[in-house]
Amino acid sequence: MESNKTLADLYRSGIALLQDRPQAILEAKVLLLRAAALTEERYLAAPDNPCSPKAEAYFHRLVDKRLGGVPLSYLTGVKEFWSIPFEVTPSVLVPRPETEVLVEKVLELSTRESESILDVGTGSGCIAVALAKELPRAHIQAVDISERALRVARRNASIHKTRHVQFHKSNLFSAFRGTGMRFDFIVSNPPYISSAEWDGLSPEVRDFEPRRALLAGESGLEMIERLVRRAGTYLRSGGYLIFEIGDGQRDRVLSLFGKRWTEIETAWDMAGKPRVITARRA
Repeated sequence: MESNKTLADLYRSGIALLQDRPQAILEAKVLLLRAAALTEERYLAAPDNPCSPKAEAYFHRLVDKRLGGVPLSYLTGVKEFWSIPFEVTPSVLVPRPETEVLVEKVLELSTRESESILDVGTGSGCIAVALAKELPRAHIQAVDISERALRVARRNASIHKTRHVQFHKSNLFSAFRGTGMRFDFIVSNPPYISSAEWDGLSPEVRDFEPRRALLAGESGLEMIERLVRRAGTYLRSGGYLIFEIGDGQRDRVLSLFGKRWTEIETAWDMAGKPRVITARRA
């Protein structure tokens, strides 16, 4: 039995339901395309085609979840990063544009030769895969403490045919302890939200994205401190540690670096906030 509604009817109803959201028009279309398994081109070619009851029911379930605060990317299963579509699930953070600053910094410093790169806390694999696409001669290792996150990251690497990325379950550097492995770059988007900041996060982030990938502890610097303290052991002489930081953390983070580090620099995101710290092992 076919629905009496056309795709365009459903689109308009979605806009009405989502009207209090800032991007209601965009979100309604994205959810409709997901529910009806259509590309935007196919929808635009025939918006007056009837919608199946199954697609209509699925669309309304998606809209209800969106109204309940579920991130759009978890509903569509996809988020673009570095102009690459990445699969995302509630097991991984939704990739954010400001993290692209980290990728830009690695590319700025890379020799484009067969360098070794370690991505700590890879999540969806977005940093590792983006670097692999840009640096086909690099040898990239990516680690995460979450097996579920690693499954998502491996799928993304497979989808984008970046076979020179290897994934390991690891608590920071534990997978490489005693191996003697050293890297030219260690990169990370670590947890950096403090306990005091947690309740102030938007419900969309706090209630749905993985807590372990966001919350660092009382100060917000717990994981960053461990990263800075241990990274030197796994970097080659002259290698770079490059990682993302949170709002208001720059001065405290810079104070963590001792004499074994040089060329300590800050990169800013598009909003003008200090976002990425780079330090070179002396």
